[in-house]
Amino acid sequence: MESNELAMPTKYDPNSIEKGRYDWWLKGKFFEAQSDEKKEPYTIVIPPPNVTGKLHLGHAWDTTLQDILTRMKRMQGYDVLWLPGMDHAGIATQAKVEEKLRNDGISRYDLGREKFVEETWKWKEEYAEHIRQQWSKVGLGLDYSRERFTLDEGLSKAVREVFVSLYKKDLIYRGEYIINWDPSTKTALSDIEVIYKDVQGAFYHMKYPLADGSGHIEVATTRPETMLGDTAVAVHPEDDRYKHLIGKKAILPIVGREIAIVGDDYVDMEFGSGAVKITPAHDPNDFEVGNRHNLERILVMNEDGTMNDRAGKYKGMDRFECRKQIVKDLQEEGILFKIEEHMHSVGHSERSGAVVEPYLSTQWFVKMQPLADEAIALQEKEEKVNFVPDRFEKTYLRWMENIRDWCISRQLWWGHRIPAWYHKETGEVYVDHEPPADIENWEQDTDVLDTWFSSALWPFSTMGWPDTDAVDYKRFYPTAALVTGYDIIFFWVSRMIFQGLEFTGERPFKDVLIHGLVRDEQGRKMSKSLGNGVDPMDVIDKYGADSLRYFLSTGSSPGQDLRFSIEKVEATWNFANKIWNASRFALMNMEGLTFDEIDLSGEKSVADKWILTRLNETIDTVTRLSDRYEFGEVGRVLYNFIWDDFCDWYIEMAKLPLYADDEAAKKTTRSILAYVLDNTMRLLHPFMPFITEEIWQNLPHHGESITVAKWPEVNAELTDSEASAEMKLLVEMIRSVRNIRAEVNTPLSKKIKMIVKAKDAGVLGTLEKNRSYIERFCNPEELVLGIDVPTPDKAMSAVVTGAEIILPLEGLINIDEEIARLEKELDKWNKEVERVQKKLSNEGFVKKAPEKVIEEERAKENDYLEKKSIVELRIKELRGE
Repeated sequence: MESNELAMPTKYDPNSIEKGRYDWWLKGKFFEAQSDEKKEPYTIVIPPPNVTGKLHLGHAWDTTLQDILTRMKRMQGYDVLWLPGMDHAGIATQAKVEEKLRNDGISRYDLGREKFVEETWKWKEEYAEHIRQQWSKVGLGLDYSRERFTLDEGLSKAVREVFVSLYKKDLIYRGEYIINWDPSTKTALSDIEVIYKDVQGAFYHMKYPLADGSGHIEVATTRPETMLGDTAVAVHPEDDRYKHLIGKKAILPIVGREIAIVGDDYVDMEFGSGAVKITPAHDPNDFEVGNRHNLERILVMNEDGTMNDRAGKYKGMDRFECRKQIVKDLQEEGILFKIEEHMHSVGHSERSGAVVEPYLSTQWFVKMQPLADEAIALQEKEEKVNFVPDRFEKTYLRWMENIRDWCISRQLWWGHRIPAWYHKETGEVYVDHEPPADIENWEQDTDVLDTWFSSALWPFSTMGWPDTDAVDYKRFYPTAALVTGYDIIFFWVSRMIFQGLEFTGERPFKDVLIHGLVRDEQGRKMSKSLGNGVDPMDVIDKYGADSLRYFLSTGSSPGQDLRFSIEKVEATWNFANKIWNASRFALMNMEGLTFDEIDLSGEKSVADKWILTRLNETIDTVTRLSDRYEFGEVGRVLYNFIWDDFCDWYIEMAKLPLYADDEAAKKTTRSILAYVLDNTMRLLHPFMPFITEEIWQNLPHHGESITVAKWPEVNAELTDSEASAEMKLLVEMIRSVRNIRAEVNTPLSKKIKMIVKAKDAGVLGTLEKNRSYIERFCNPEELVLGIDVPTPDKAMSAVVTGAEIILPLEGLINIDEEIARLEKELDKWNKEVERVQKKLSNEGFVKKAPEKVIEEERAKENDYLEKKSIVELRIKELRGE
């Protein structure tokens, strides 16, 4: 087939076949949702990457899984929308832009808010283009006509609508609260942006004098600088050592202020001295104790971590400098009597790495309990969110059941500005979609919203909500599946669920497919500090997108981490190369065959019937496993079918009719090659889109692109279980002969005599019918087939289902070695017999197992017993017994 030979280069080069293909797909608009009412919609929204830079392997994995689902569903006839977009990523993006400005010798304060935001938009445009280029390189079938950004006008409108609505329902409030404060970036952090690390610190034990001069009370702290804001000492109300002190006063050292001694259940009598200093403005637990006992909240620190006016002589010192000085002063006064080394868990900012300070601040909060209750109740209903694997539902529910109010304000300039204004004179708060009419009398809140606040609305805000008549919202919401890593179940998945329920009355997605993290070969998390990160773009440059995608998507099971291995990517490249070479061979032998000329009605060989049966089985298994998101298993099934069945067996067997003179047999073989290869490319397409499109375009095909070709369906008329059994026997025989030849170093090119003893006339008939295959693949000088055929003493043998193969190897065999080999084989069959008989004698198994499974085990038992007795007989013969 001259034209195909020219169209498909001899060597598989992923870079050349991937080049330009993506633009061709985009030009053809194959990825755009059709809004075709005759089709059922299927929607996925991409987890929007941050516009802070490069995509990593985790993104490549995450998006490849989504691409597989959407490509498959498109081929299955759904109206697919895979919606792309990006996240403004407040704190992370602002940090990057500030770093860039710092390198230029300026700060955001030099620019002012408006100019800084302009700079950040420029950054966003530049990096969004990088991200799109990376998406194109991975081959993602995204509908760019609907691309969104979390700060675009439509999404900003949705954010304002949600904020105002929750505020009017009293689900958003302002309050003083101990928040996690990052003194480096001067911003509040939510609980889940704090990373706890074990740090070598100290317990400082102090004696606070009692006001009546009757003695002192012992307390200990890890943060002595906060003592300046102490407003009480707490003891357990049942503690006999201190009961008599409750209601009395102690003197706060250095400051000289009187503080109350209170009784509170929060105190653990067994820990330390059983008395605890209380600093309501600097500790979340102390804050709660303070609320119960109406204690004053004294803040002794500034936002940047330096000490303020209330810190007296320590004013202006950094918090850690103050700690050193205060420890020195307390030691001199005899107040601090013991310093005990202590490993303790200290919160660090995920973004800046600074030690987080629990800090009293006025912030905006979402009241979570009512929203969480609705989300928990949903999981009891039929229309709940299905977690895959389902064990992650427990993770999600546990977090929802122990929910705390969500601090949503951030002290940043990049993000959704809080739609709240304060009256310059009265301090009155005004919250609405638009600013008040007399804007000159008002000042807008300077804070922005937590980036998760807008990304929590992503599944519906991207579709045109709050306009509930928006075409896409009505058609494509709720979405079908969300694909994401287990590390953001709390941050993102849970928030999308409760916001989706609150504002649309529906779950935002039917399924959540959870994957793990990509780790290195040693199982370590990839990180800059370890220097073990891998850039997916580098892997694509070397091995092609198809190889990377296939490895990522088939390398683990749902919910599990994935270990990245360049050797495995290489192995996938080898697989792609095998597909390329097999396809070239098939195409070169099709001689101008057109799609309409494909005809499967002619007389078929056993190999033809078998490969069509195996194709049916593969279509069924791949479709079924894909619907269960078991892509690792799908990969195994496709690999075995393509590499073993199609390339190694069928193509080799197809050479017989292709190189012979029977024109009818040639025509049938060509048709089967075209039909099987076409369907195989379609099954493989979601995993390896580039190579499959390239091959499919060279095949006799129908339609513009494989992206919109029909997904293969099982054609029951082409299943032939009898032919499968025949082929199984042939494959077993050919493998056995090849194995024996290898054992005695007899190459396939050397002709040998071959005797095959069939156990009955049926098996003999099969062997006679397929004599041409046995001769072609075993290369016998003489082939003797029979039931009772004389067998020589000096021979090697192999037992297959229904027959025994005997190869007389005069002068090539050492009888003692052959006996030893057969004794090993006998041992194997003895073990197999024992294993299967043990299973069948187990009452529990026989009672519980389906009849079909029991029948299969009985068939195995008969097969193994037969093979065992033949091997025993051969050993006897060789020994001359």
